[in-house]
Amino acid sequence: MSGCTPVFRLSLRGTIALFCGTLLSPLALAAEASHDGHNHDLAELSPTVITAVAPSSPLTIVTNPKDPRQPVPASDGADYLKTIPGFSAIRAGGTNGDPVLRGMFGSRLNILTNGGMMLGACPNRMDAPTSYISPETYDRLTVIKGPQSVQWGPGGSAGTILFDREPEKFGELGTRVNASLLAGSNGRFDKVLDSAAGNALGYVRFVGNQSRSDDYEDGNGDSVPSRWDKWNGDLAVGWTPDADTLLELTAGKGDGEARYAGRGMDGSQFKRESLGLRFEKSNLGEVLDKVEAQVYYNYADHVMDNYSLRRSPTSGMMAGPMVSNVDRRTLGARIKATWRWADVSLVSGIDAQTNEHRQRGGMGIDAHKGKPWTKDADFHNYGVFGELTWETSNQDRLITGARLDRASAKDYRQVSPTSGDTRADTLPSGFVRFEHDLADIPATTYIGLGHTQRFPDYWELFSPKSGPNGSRNAFDGLKPEKTTQLDFGIQYKTERLDAWASGYIGQVRDYILFDYTPGMMGMLNSQAENIDARIMGGELGAAYQLTSNWKADATLAYAWGKNSSDGKALPQMPPLESRLGLTYSQDNWSTGALWRLVSAQNRIDQNAGNVVGKDYEKSAGFGVFSLNGAYRVSKNLKLSAGVDNLFDKAYAEHLNLAGNAGFGYPASDPQAISEPGRTFWTKVDLSF
Repeated sequence: MSGCTPVFRLSLRGTIALFCGTLLSPLALAAEASHDGHNHDLAELSPTVITAVAPSSPLTIVTNPKDPRQPVPASDGADYLKTIPGFSAIRAGGTNGDPVLRGMFGSRLNILTNGGMMLGACPNRMDAPTSYISPETYDRLTVIKGPQSVQWGPGGSAGTILFDREPEKFGELGTRVNASLLAGSNGRFDKVLDSAAGNALGYVRFVGNQSRSDDYEDGNGDSVPSRWDKWNGDLAVGWTPDADTLLELTAGKGDGEARYAGRGMDGSQFKRESLGLRFEKSNLGEVLDKVEAQVYYNYADHVMDNYSLRRSPTSGMMAGPMVSNVDRRTLGARIKATWRWADVSLVSGIDAQTNEHRQRGGMGIDAHKGKPWTKDADFHNYGVFGELTWETSNQDRLITGARLDRASAKDYRQVSPTSGDTRADTLPSGFVRFEHDLADIPATTYIGLGHTQRFPDYWELFSPKSGPNGSRNAFDGLKPEKTTQLDFGIQYKTERLDAWASGYIGQVRDYILFDYTPGMMGMLNSQAENIDARIMGGELGAAYQLTSNWKADATLAYAWGKNSSDGKALPQMPPLESRLGLTYSQDNWSTGALWRLVSAQNRIDQNAGNVVGKDYEKSAGFGVFSLNGAYRVSKNLKLSAGVDNLFDKAYAEHLNLAGNAGFGYPASDPQAISEPGRTFWTKVDLSF
């Protein structure tokens, strides 16, 4: 398969380039033409730029990731999620950050693409799961905050994130095409092509994209090592013999490279292979309403080195060219059924997942090539779940769910004190939530209690240099993490005002914390341990239609955590953040402003954190002002543009890796990586 990669890559890039080169001429005219014999409904392009996303139902956010947004449209999944209140990201450079929700990170977030998990391979999460996701190639993004669903796999104590592509629905024989072209400062250039053809009996869909950027300049005019170049291509073939049946086969590949100001190595390869098969059958009977089944395969082949995208250092621990090649193969399946009675619906099912991790590498350029792989870890999980919704009255709903997982891991490392050992746990999870529609005002209130137990992931069991006190290593000593959380809130919606507020308070037993010994190569001396923690916080927002043309919106997000075992702050917590937006729209055009305000973060635990980052200093607050505009040439053609960080502010995010000495940052005095300065961008969207 690897021998076919160059041909596929050239074909993908050539197709996108040819298509985008004709965007402004014949395709713009074609967008106005009629589509005889094509019954596929196309969503009309909106003449606005997205600056904030509001919940669509209690604890659930659903949005279209294809919509233009500010800041500059995202290059990866973590970057897009930052638009949603409560989300932030651990920054390491220009792309491939690691998402954080309410201060929670890693496997505390279940991240699925088309129902399957794409797990990265780097022991330090250089290739986080979201680094393989190009948001604009998906149709729907769903976020479920808190432990308030059991359908999507084990863990997910902080929340669940679903990137999905919808099945195509054609009537008579026809086609559709969505495409976009983005150009911006620092050599940013993105191309996306999403096309489909089919009829009532089936369809074929191709989605491809390429995204690249050079190093950006910060507000001080200094260049920050951050360039990237990545591509993806996915094909779906669906069979729809009737309106209630779907059988779909999917296949995809991707690759890329990225360099990081905050790491000792860069990513010279992010190779992805994906296969999936899903079946859906609806309207089966009076009680059994729907059956869904899927199987998926995802493979990540990741190469890190210190010579492809930078000059190898000549002294220190990283002196001379070196390379590390890691891969991870994930296979999973799920089957679930939906049952409906008069006032009750039940979704029940089983799922399973297995994944293995391997590595190889060495000193010297391309030293990994030709070397045999060494398997170091193997994971298995089998789960059964049920989620019930009971409409107790016209105004009240009770939603509850339960899940039971059997998780295991085996240590294949030859030099480990636990080499050959297997550990396994049986982990229960569940939640109950009550929702009430108020009688006198258009609002819904809710309160929910959830509990989940999470098996330690690969990064927690295999990346630390040592485990809790008294244990041989992290694999031997780390306990599963147990989160109990209360979520509550209200949503209010009228014709002119959309307002919402959500809060949470929780207790985490055996929270997995990384501690880094100071003065001895920092993060190379990591220890993973269990502590008890308390967490709380919330998000609120409002959008108000001031007049028929003017609209104002505001959001606020806050997360707090305490290490109750040691009486310290819980590390890697994002500071208080607010977004203020103002938009003027008329007919087919709009213009808007976004003011992002972030407070200082003084609650830190120095040298403590997670597998990616640690608290190394307090951070200052900042404010960034941005402008955007959009013009809908027709219902099928839209132009949008923006300038981010209009006043060229020099600032850095709190969740941030310290700059690496290989790029000239001081080794003895950690320095945060600055964010981009003034950034211009423009985007063309086409749908026909």
